Amino acid sequence: MNIAVILAGGIGNRMGIVDKPKQFIDVYGKPIIVHTLEVFDNHPEIDAIAVVCLSEWMDDLRILIRKYEINKVKWLVEGGETRQLSVYNAVKTLSQECSEDDILVVHDSVRPLVTHKIISSNIAGARQFGAVDTVVPSADTIVRSVDGERIKEVPLRKELYLGQTPQSFRLSLLRRAHEKARAENNLDSTEDCQLVLELGEEIHLVQGEKLNFKITSFDDLLLLKAVIKLGKTELL
Repeated sequence: MNIAVILAGGIGNRMGIVDKPKQFIDVYGKPIIVHTLEVFDNHPEIDAIAVVCLSEWMDDLRILIRKYEINKVKWLVEGGETRQLSVYNAVKTLSQECSEDDILVVHDSVRPLVTHKIISSNIAGARQFGAVDTVVPSADTIVRSVDGERIKEVPLRKELYLGQTPQSFRLSLLRRAHEKARAENNLDSTEDCQLVLELGEEIHLVQGEKLNFKITSFDDLLLLKAVIKLGKTELL
């Protein structure tokens, strides 16, 4: 099976909204998380969906899933205190029912403009290599500073990429990576690929898209609305 793991456990402090997490913000009649879930629900290669959610928003999520007829959601998993713990909770839950070779397509709920092409490339890459990361080449020069005041180095731009999601893995590989991290008391990683690299495994690259951006600020929210509005206009 190919299982989408949608991470919706964040609070979204950087948005400055106190009454709801950013994934539940309404954009043109639908919460952001619904926009995201619909992409995976409509993808022919996705067999099932697991959503990792804040416990206090589980009932709201269930209502949204019924209202918008998101039919492939099979698991609702309680989120952890960190992203790493949230993914681990999903891995534990899925390991009870799924095959070792099943593919987990791990995606941020607040990247609603992910395309079917990106998802298909993730599934194909994970099937072939075991682990893939969605990236786009860096269009800007990146400078590295240790103290925040002076440049330490300027890495070669052609070697630098910006990471996105999905990140996709064979279930058995992602579980081993998380179990190793927990055994070593590494509990606050924000990057599943880093945990897999620490196993000594390779991770291959999948081409992302600039519009597959993460909603973290009001500027991102405005951009999302503009893109969706433009898309609707082009369909008229």
